[in-house]
Amino acid sequence: MAKGLRKGLTSYGDAGFSLFLRKAFIKAAGYSDDALDRPIVGITNTASDYNPCHGNAAQLIEAAKRGVMLAGAMPMVFPTISIHESFAHPTSMYLRNLMAMDTEEMIRAQPMDAVIVIGGCDKTLPAQVMAAASVDLPTVVIPVGPMVVGHHRGEVLGACTDCRRLWGAHRAGEIDEQEIEIVNGRLAPSVGTCMVMGTASTMACMIEAMGLALPMAGTIPAPHAERIRLAEASGAVAAAMAKTGGPRPSEIMTKAAIRNAQVVMQAIGGSTNGVIHLTAMANRAGIDLDLASLDAIGRAVPVLVDLKPSGDHYMEHFHHAGGVPKLLRELGDLIDLDAPTITGATLRDVVAAAEDVPGQTVIRSPAQPIKPVGAMAVLTGNLAPRGALIKHSAATPRLLQHEGRALVFESIPDMAARIDDPDLDVSADDVLVLRNAGPKGAPGMPEAGYLPIPKKLARQGVKDMVRISDARMSGTAFGTIVLHVTPESAVGGPLALVRTGDRIRLDVAGRRIDLLVDEAELAGRATALDAPARPDWAARGYARLFHDTVTQADEGCDFDFMRREG
Repeated sequence: MAKGLRKGLTSYGDAGFSLFLRKAFIKAAGYSDDALDRPIVGITNTASDYNPCHGNAAQLIEAAKRGVMLAGAMPMVFPTISIHESFAHPTSMYLRNLMAMDTEEMIRAQPMDAVIVIGGCDKTLPAQVMAAASVDLPTVVIPVGPMVVGHHRGEVLGACTDCRRLWGAHRAGEIDEQEIEIVNGRLAPSVGTCMVMGTASTMACMIEAMGLALPMAGTIPAPHAERIRLAEASGAVAAAMAKTGGPRPSEIMTKAAIRNAQVVMQAIGGSTNGVIHLTAMANRAGIDLDLASLDAIGRAVPVLVDLKPSGDHYMEHFHHAGGVPKLLRELGDLIDLDAPTITGATLRDVVAAAEDVPGQTVIRSPAQPIKPVGAMAVLTGNLAPRGALIKHSAATPRLLQHEGRALVFESIPDMAARIDDPDLDVSADDVLVLRNAGPKGAPGMPEAGYLPIPKKLARQGVKDMVRISDARMSGTAFGTIVLHVTPESAVGGPLALVRTGDRIRLDVAGRRIDLLVDEAELAGRATALDAPARPDWAARGYARLFHDTVTQADEGCDFDFMRREG
């Protein structure tokens, strides 16, 4: 098999000429024949002025290049799409599959024997792993790492659980304009991803647990020198993989590894977004991931990591307590420790080297968990025939069994227009319902599931309500929120049948979410629905591809033609 510069030659009908021309052009950049004769490690550059989460990418790239060269291979940096949650319209999830396709095609198109993918902000890491699984080229993942914490009036702050908490206090009139502006400058004090257990940290920890990144890669703070040293070490591992041809993602992303990731997701109080991303990643590897297995794992695996929004601490505290290796040790037999990693070692070897930190309380033992069961529960019922999720570790316990009157918002704009209306007919016992916010309906299934408490109730001291939607929410969010209702309303799912005034029952213990309306009445409402049609926003280009081929949440919201059959 061809390697290095001889790999994947441009088609001119003459292989010798193709190599001759390739070398002629690359020598214009000053490369020697010695450099060009070595195995090549591609390194993705996902930096962007719009992406402060990836603000340390340049340092990580230089360190990774150094590691590759010290190990005798040739690094080649290439750009791909960069996605930042707060700067992507209409939502970053809409662009995840585009980034996966971009990354996959650039890996395929350019000569490299192994690849290092560098990412962090929410949808970036899953997009890169989806691409790696599809290409099946030896891959090393380097997460950019979480921010360090901020401080305000003696309180530790973090983006973005505290963003939401303090903004809620501002909406309730508890924090004035001047103070919220001061807070705004202190919530994100450095480059890096959110320093709570949001989606970015969830994905980084899961990927480390799957063996696709080096130990501690998921938790080292972005500004720390240790993160740069990890990038150098990752470059050396990638160089070794480029020389030997493995291990490939297909050898790492096994059923055992996927299950390990599910266990870790539950144990860290992970983001509900992690379910969609892990499903898409597993599907690219030809592995089925069903919601029933996730729920079963959640019943058996306690939350052991004391991090916001399920606990009190932040990612740097998790890191200093021993990180994912220490967590894996505490999880014991719940983890398949014989699963391989990119270094050739197993998770058993990783656990054997885990650090014991005297007196730390961030990573708990199963005997003293943060929560007795995992972070997430899977709900079914007549409102979610194919499932819905609730992060009950971050919910209000008394609302986990609740029946209330539905207050329906037809869309995100409708919600935005009415939620703060002082004449809104709403009480704290009502159930807020948002529809047309799913993969096709929004589009892109935005993080709109964290419906704000209506301002009139917030000013009365109401902190939480039952909220239901076919949208997602940030992993940094909290509350009694039912998400990912599947099928979504835009394709005729039962959420489309709910009317204001209907009764809805949430029974988390029984794992059900039900619309308390007679079946005959629901059948009549379904008959009256308009047939789904392609909306104006999906008339052309990527938008049309997205609308016509994106799957539902329980299938990972990938494109239907990208799944690898197992």
